[in-house]
This record gives sequence, C-alpha cells and structure tokens, in this order.
Amino acid sequence: MAMNNNRCKWVSISMFLLSLSVAFLVTVADDKAPPVEDGLVINGDFETPPSNGFPDDGITDGASEIPSWRSNGTVELVNSGQKQGGMILIVPQGRHAVRLGNDAEISQDLTVEKGFVYSVTFSAARTCAQLESINVSVAYVKADAGDMVASRNVDLQTLYSVQGWDPYAWAFEAEEDHVRLVFKNPGMEDDPTCGPIIDDIAIKKLFTPDKPKDNAVINGDFEEGPWMFRNTSLGVLLPTNLDEEISSLPGWTVESNRAVRFVDSDHFSVPGGKRAVELLSGKEGIISQMVETKADKPYTMSFSLGHAGDKCKEPLAIMAFAGDQAQNFHYMAQANSSFEKAGLNFTAKADRTRVAFYSVYYNTRTDDMSSLCGPVIDDVRVWFSGSKTIGAGFAFWFSVLVLLAICLV
Repeated sequence: MAMNNNRCKWVSISMFLLSLSVAFLVTVADDKAPPVEDGLVINGDFETPPSNGFPDDGITDGASEIPSWRSNGTVELVNSGQKQGGMILIVPQGRHAVRLGNDAEISQDLTVEKGFVYSVTFSAARTCAQLESINVSVAYVKADAGDMVASRNVDLQTLYSVQGWDPYAWAFEAEEDHVRLVFKNPGMEDDPTCGPIIDDIAIKKLFTPDKPKDNAVINGDFEEGPWMFRNTSLGVLLPTNLDEEISSLPGWTVESNRAVRFVDSDHFSVPGGKRAVELLSGKEGIISQMVETKADKPYTMSFSLGHAGDKCKEPLAIMAFAGDQAQNFHYMAQANSSFEKAGLNFTAKADRTRVAFYSVYYNTRTDDMSSLCGPVIDDVRVWFSGSKTIGAGFAFWFSVLVLLAICLV
C-alpha cells in the first residue's frame, strides 16, 4: 500500500508539473504576436478616427492623436479638399492623410520575421514648391533613440504624375523580430506650413526567386516586387538603391538619381505575367543586375520591349548593356501587339557581368506633359549561347553523314 501511495504521489506531482509547463508554453505563445501580414499596416490609410473624432484643424503637438501611430513634433491629420491659403492639400487616397512638420515623425512597431527582406510601400506628396523629402527608416524596438538599422531619404521634388502624388517603395532586411517603422520630415522648411504628406502605408515580405537553369538573371520577369494597391493606377516608384544590397525589386539595382516605375497588368500593358518595369527620365533612370557568367564564353541577352499603354508619347527607345556591349533598341508599334522581342550577343570578360537598361528619351504622356513615362521592359534572360552553336554544328554534320550513307547505299 505504501508503495502504491508513493507511486500515486509521484504521478500527481508529474502531472502537476506537466500542466504548469503546458500553461507556460501557451502563455509564451500567446504573448508572441504573429508577423505582420502583407498589405496595409494598422491604420496605414489614416482613416481610423481618433478617440475624439477627426479634429477640424487636425494639429497635435506632442502625444499622437492618430490611432496605432506614435508621433513626435508637429503632425497634422489633413482632410481631402482642405485648403491652405490658395492651395488645396492633396490626399492621395481616401479622405485623410498625415502631414509632417519640420523635423516631425510618426512611427509604428511591427512584428516581422528575422532574416527576411520586407518592402514598404507608401504614397507621398509635397505641399510646396520647395525641395521636400521624406526619410523612411527602421530601428529595433529596444534600440536607443536615433539608432536606425536602415534608412533612406526619398526625394519628392520630381513629380512623376499629374495627380501631384506618387507611390514609392523602400526595402529593409529584418535583423530582429520586432522593428519600429519611422517616417520623418528631415528638412527645415522656410514656410512652417509646408511639409510632406504621406498616406497608404503597406508592407510586403519579399522572396528572392530561384535562378532558372537556363537563365542567369534573377527575377528577370519582375514578378517579385513591392506591394501594389489594386485601386492605384500609378504603379510604384523605385528610388535609387545604388549603395544598398537590399532592393524592393529582388535581384535588381536602381543606379540613377531618378526612379523607375514598377507596373502591373491591371493598369498597364505588360509583355508577360503580371508585372514589369517602366523606364523613366532617360539616363537618370537606370536598372541593372550583376549576373553569373564564365569568362571568354559567348552569351545572349534577350528581353521584351513595349509600350505601357499609358498614352506615352513616342518615340520609345532603350539603351541595353551587357558586359562591354551596348545597343539601343527602338520600339516599333505593331497592330496586334504592344511589345516586341529584342536581344544582343556578348562575350563575358569575368565571372560576373553587368546588364543594364535605361530609356533613351525623356518621354511624357500625350494628354499630360507633366507626367513622366517611358518604354516597358520585361522577361530579361541571359544564357550561354555557345551550346546552341554546338548543337547546330552537330545537327549539320549528322545530316551530312546521313546523306553520305544514303549515297553509298
């Protein structure tokens, strides 16, 4: 009986400890927030009303009145159609947006997956003719103030569309599971009523596509890229990321001081798939990629060149680079197609070769001389062309041997 009692006692203790362990694990699991999902961040469109409603003047100095966002400095909730002097403030989408005063910022904490690359899409507009920019950055939630992990100033001086605002994308690599996304007005405007307006902030976890066996180009079809809103017909601008390895367009670098446009098939003509790139601003809008090659071997680069279907004024032409070869290609409009295939041959000089594209001309739309546009490229491929030559030669000599055999018989 004593042994049975002791056994029951130990079983009871074991069950009690097991239940405590399970409860602890459940608590830990509940405390860990799931990673942010692709799409709009919480109140990323600023349409959630403050606890006291949307104020008439919208100005808060100090504690934020914007749900789910922290603020520092003069942060203003602006309304669609709101006037400032003789100017109507631009709200990109919906009824509300945020304007940042001098040195003001808003931020939101996000749960992400460590080691992954994320792209942030946001819409921005300037309010004055002065040079304006916005700084977007991420920091660790537990980091000291001002200790940014990644940061980028986006120039808002150039207007790419007549609407007065444009969507932009910027990418970062998550080195921790919790980051703070920050938007800041880094300038000191002469007019304190000026300052950039931001709206529609979204995020997307990016994946670098596997390199195809017959193509040295990564993401040559441009199908992987930043978040795009279905109700936005302006595409997404990709600012320069020359000094960064992280890109909103995996595999590609925007080298120039002007942006290129990431476009979708819902609002533009795309040669293949659902995504492509529209080249803007002539030589000031360059995209490039370093592809793996073998020195002294022959290669072919091919791509699709076309019209975005956005009333862009012709002629449309691009300059294509592959190693030490450069060639311009003019798009010739066809009745049954909005794009054409093009390509060039080159001999690799090293184990990595640069391929690049830019628009030859500065194009604008036929119905709007202030909206920048340009040729579209898609389906970029680079492959070892020597194998095709060998194959052709083998087929030729095989045919000769067959004919000789027939003659001898």
